Amino acid sequence: MGDSDFRHGSFRQILKASFAVLGLAAFATGCVDEDTVFNDRPFGDDPPASAGGFLGYVQGEAGQPTCAQCHATPSSNWTLTAHADAWNTLQDSGHAQEFCEGCHTVSQLGNSATEAVGWTATGDSRYVDVQCESCHGAGETHVADPEASQPLASLAVGEDLTNGCGECHNGTHHPFVEQWEMSKHSEVIGFAASRLECAGCHRGQGTLLAWGVRGPYVEQFSEEPLAVVCGVCHSPHDDTFEGQLRFPVRTPDIQLHLCARCHNRRSVADPNSSHGLAPHAPEAELLIGEAGWIPPGSGLALGSVIATHGSSSNEKLCATCHVAMYTVTDEATGAFEFQSVGHTFDAIPCVDETGIPNGETDCAVSTAERSFVGCVDSGCHSTEDGAAAILNVRADFIRTGAEILLALLEQVDPNLDEPGGEIDATVATFTVAEGGFFNYSLATHGGEVYGSTTHNPPWIRALLEASIVAVEAEYGVSIP
Repeated sequence: MGDSDFRHGSFRQILKASFAVLGLAAFATGCVDEDTVFNDRPFGDDPPASAGGFLGYVQGEAGQPTCAQCHATPSSNWTLTAHADAWNTLQDSGHAQEFCEGCHTVSQLGNSATEAVGWTATGDSRYVDVQCESCHGAGETHVADPEASQPLASLAVGEDLTNGCGECHNGTHHPFVEQWEMSKHSEVIGFAASRLECAGCHRGQGTLLAWGVRGPYVEQFSEEPLAVVCGVCHSPHDDTFEGQLRFPVRTPDIQLHLCARCHNRRSVADPNSSHGLAPHAPEAELLIGEAGWIPPGSGLALGSVIATHGSSSNEKLCATCHVAMYTVTDEATGAFEFQSVGHTFDAIPCVDETGIPNGETDCAVSTAERSFVGCVDSGCHSTEDGAAAILNVRADFIRTGAEILLALLEQVDPNLDEPGGEIDATVATFTVAEGGFFNYSLATHGGEVYGSTTHNPPWIRALLEASIVAVEAEYGVSIP
């Protein structure tokens, strides 16, 4: 399918066509799938009239959602998740309070109901735990006529929504949605989300499709793109991987790692692309030294330099630093103030005066304005001050190398990557200057050198030094 085909067809049509190709078109209109078991057994007692049509557990038997009598496989998988034991988790916590119960039961939270239903309306034990209906909504009408009523869960996330994950996963103890809204994952880049070749990472529906998630869910065929919402990375039904993630993060293998499925795109120069001189999401391969242009005669080889952050010593790779959780307490009293859950996805987030991440990105790289807790809690560094000092020293080396390389490239081609001259992605011939420019861009990816410094400082330094030598030799220029 070419660009013109994409422009003249809606994304909804394209998604449906993709499902049809996969033999999954039935999911566009109904809920019948290979996991559905038609069942003529009784569904238990009728729910209380005030329950809003929510069914809960069969006969109030814990662990047996009414939905499980037909939807056997997802329900069986659900029993292994934390949602399936949410009520006992609350009661065993030592600080159970009535206002907590709505999020540990089937209630109006997490679905489209707006008034008290389920547990909050009845106090009936059949509604304890976060069951299917907590997200999908009332099941009574669906049971009566499965084809006419499809209680689909919504994956949309936001503090202002009255359904979805955000109704429970928020607040000072578990501010997942609040921190997510500070992150880049919450942003939809319109141009990228609208392009089929980019949708696998920039459009939530496209990512789920690429990962084999067939749905159905409310926004599945919507023209409005989902951001990278909770349900993209987390599976509501499956606890195969910790945190109900769809793929593991506790692995040093970037071929398996969840984050690397998107943060692993253009990591080497591509002479055949008009964007080939600009790295795009190169972080995972940079960690293991597989990113960058190898200057001729340098003796360097991809994969030959792996820093500690990309080694087997760092089992969780990206997640170790980028999803660091920590507790903020009052300095004077030691009282709890905030539980940061790492969902800004900043490795060293900017914080306010109390140490709570504030969503800013341009604060000073110091322990006074950022949290380096992840560096210490991971066991890699002994103190936050020490981690900050090492980062800044290494960043200075890389910044100096990048500035020298840029100065040489500006002598060779004052226009740099603008059309014309030695650095021109529109010309098929690949030059030494273009390779050097790619390595400069890799070192300063994201607008600063701290990213490359954190991911693989020795490899970046080696690439910069070799690029400087290659550009000097090829064009007869010298360091100003």
